[in-house]
Amino acid sequence: MTSAVDRTYTVGQAARLGGVTVRTLHHYERIGLLLPSERSRSGYRLYARADLDRLTRILYYRELGFGLDDIATLLADAADPTALGAHLDRQHRLLTERLERLRSMVAAIEKERQAMAMGHQLSAEEKLEIFGADYDPSWEAEAEQRWGGTRAWQQSTQRAKNYTKADWQRIKDEGDAWNDAVRAAFAAGTPPASDRAAELAERHRAMVAQHYDCSYAMHRQLADMYIADPRFTKNYEDIAPGLAQWVHDAIHANADRHLDDQGAPFG
Repeated sequence: MTSAVDRTYTVGQAARLGGVTVRTLHHYERIGLLLPSERSRSGYRLYARADLDRLTRILYYRELGFGLDDIATLLADAADPTALGAHLDRQHRLLTERLERLRSMVAAIEKERQAMAMGHQLSAEEKLEIFGADYDPSWEAEAEQRWGGTRAWQQSTQRAKNYTKADWQRIKDEGDAWNDAVRAAFAAGTPPASDRAAELAERHRAMVAQHYDCSYAMHRQLADMYIADPRFTKNYEDIAPGLAQWVHDAIHANADRHLDDQGAPFG
């Protein structure tokens, strides 16, 4: 009988156990980060328990924000606590500095998206009533300046014409409920590449799609803004420090599951 230690796993089984895609494991193999220990007689990849342990460490370092090159170095230095500690200290410093820069800005992508589609459907008083006292009317002008010539803007403007105050309140409530759900998933340590994170990413994409068609490529672009534009990032960092990166990674991981989608971002 094969013991748990001696058991091997196919690439599909290893991907499911690790909460990643088969494509991810193939990529890790190509760059030499995670090589399957064995091959079957038919040439199929077989992963040993030690390989899965290494995958767990790789995903842990990815959660900390390390790049793949740094992870390879960390794994190579694992036997040297001094070298490992230096890498972790450096990453902690970089993340802390980035967090401080992001916290210095204001606004959030959801509120800006809602504002850009608002048109003349709501009065100034109604906007403040629904979106809160920190709602800034200047977001609408900025959004039109940035995206006014895109197909997404045109779709959003057209759809907004049919929205009532009740519709906007529903959209706001859905966004608040999603924030609560993603906060809970993040606090529970849910991996961004997991099925639960994919469900939340799909739910987010559906909320965006109420305003304009949102392909997986476009969804990636939105996720990139969450960490590239400090004003957007603050929305998630106010919910939970580190959440912006988690949402970004979850959206990207979910998009990777749908490789056949090649929609043009913000077209």
